[in-house]
Amino acid sequence: MESLRAGCVGRARMAALAAVLALGTSGCAVQAHDMRPEIQPASLVQVEVFDRSSGTTLPVYSKDGRRYVVGAPGNEYALRIRNRTPGRVLVVTSVDGVNVISGDTASPSQSGYVLDPWGSVEILGWRKNLERTAAFFFTEHQNSYAARTGRPENVGVIGVAVFRERPRPVLRREHDYRPAPSAAAPGAERSEGAAENQAPSASADTASAEQAARSDMGRLAQPQSKLGTGHGRNEASRVRMVRFERASETPAETVAIQYDRRENLVALGVLPPVPPYYSQREPQPFPGMRFAPDPR
Repeated sequence: MESLRAGCVGRARMAALAAVLALGTSGCAVQAHDMRPEIQPASLVQVEVFDRSSGTTLPVYSKDGRRYVVGAPGNEYALRIRNRTPGRVLVVTSVDGVNVISGDTASPSQSGYVLDPWGSVEILGWRKNLERTAAFFFTEHQNSYAARTGRPENVGVIGVAVFRERPRPVLRREHDYRPAPSAAAPGAERSEGAAENQAPSASADTASAEQAARSDMGRLAQPQSKLGTGHGRNEASRVRMVRFERASETPAETVAIQYDRRENLVALGVLPPVPPYYSQREPQPFPGMRFAPDPR
């Protein structure tokens, strides 16, 4: 049986994982300080962070060339990765500097998930075997899986290294000019292999609105402890082993998304401070309602 930790050595073949059931959505990505869609260059894959507890795709904010999402402590989340190319790709995925399949300190040369042309995968958590994963969830830094396994330095970032597949050699079939026999031998069958074409799977695009809670809207947000990703509940997530030969030793593309709680992203200047007109007073639907004054 092929090892889950098989890495890429030169141009040798390696073992990877392919999702049996893959889900993918696209959501609204936005910039910091405004709600305009984030403009991104053409990418081989689309990476989204889906909050499973709230049922929304987390909006993306940009600052100084880096991308950020707001995590809610205690909420489970999943990574949704969609292949935007007509060929297979390998996505080596890390959370907090840890490979999500092997649990090793992450390196692009390690195992990943194989996506079919136009296919997608939903990564629910840390892979325990071919059948199950331990759910991702936002938690305190000291409770993160990376910190609990002695690797707290890179908590707070999601990474995806994308590899194209080495083109497979085209097998040329020589034509047989001999006349075909008048009758086939008893029990003989003739079959020709047909290439199986995969059409892009249809999936509804979902637009998500930011639903982060403002627990203290009357004051500027103060920095708090950094968020990490915990090792959560064990759940079913079936995959199978496939063969994949990388076209190169280095990734064709690398995607990084940082995450943290809202207060910390405000302190970093990624998000604007809470507007002064927000207060803890309950808003009134008709604030100008009053009785008619006497005429002057």
